[in-house]
Amino acid sequence: MNEVELNIGRSQKSALSVNKVVRNTYMLLSMTLFFSAICAVTTMALQVSQGVGMMLLIGGFIMSFVVRSTANSSKGLVAIFVFAGLWGGALGPVISVYLAAYANGSAIVAQALGGTAIIFLSLSGYALTTRKNFNFLGGFIFTGMMVVIVAMIANIFLQIPALSLAVSAAVIMLMSGFILFDTSRIVNGGERNYIMATISLYLSIINIFVHLLHLLGALTGRE
Repeated sequence: MNEVELNIGRSQKSALSVNKVVRNTYMLLSMTLFFSAICAVTTMALQVSQGVGMMLLIGGFIMSFVVRSTANSSKGLVAIFVFAGLWGGALGPVISVYLAAYANGSAIVAQALGGTAIIFLSLSGYALTTRKNFNFLGGFIFTGMMVVIVAMIANIFLQIPALSLAVSAAVIMLMSGFILFDTSRIVNGGERNYIMATISLYLSIINIFVHLLHLLGALTGRE
């Protein structure tokens, strides 16, 4: 077998490996999002308080580190479903607030879900079909996240509504960048672990949904 044939063989194996990661990632992402939706509906039906929701959120944050530390073993699959369940459970009380506080609360939630789906499917689909390398976004996204975190901390004390809306808009933009960046890493072979790929995309989707809720509630909500 000559060098050209060896290179072709390696390319085919690499393509098959990438396709497997893509397939497993989107299958696992769909399953975790569905499980989160079930958990959100459950905590809404049980009328779980905001305080309990915050505890679930903290638990989900802790589990994100567990998922990353176990991503190379079968324990990672269990961990990511626990993670998704905690985040979904934490979303239940948040959604309940919008349903109770606004006369058009159900429309706001539906619009946020639809908007999140459109953003994710269009951006991820673009990265998948074009296979464009978006690694150049890494530095911009990191810098943007640092600025947003500082602004969020500052607004805890300042309580400026306009700044809160600006932060939500910035988070949506940054998470959109993350979707392009993470999907690009999957299709170009930069990310070979589908559990790690799933948790990255999951967090981007959830953050877009939460901040879209905030924007829509502030801009279109009717009390």
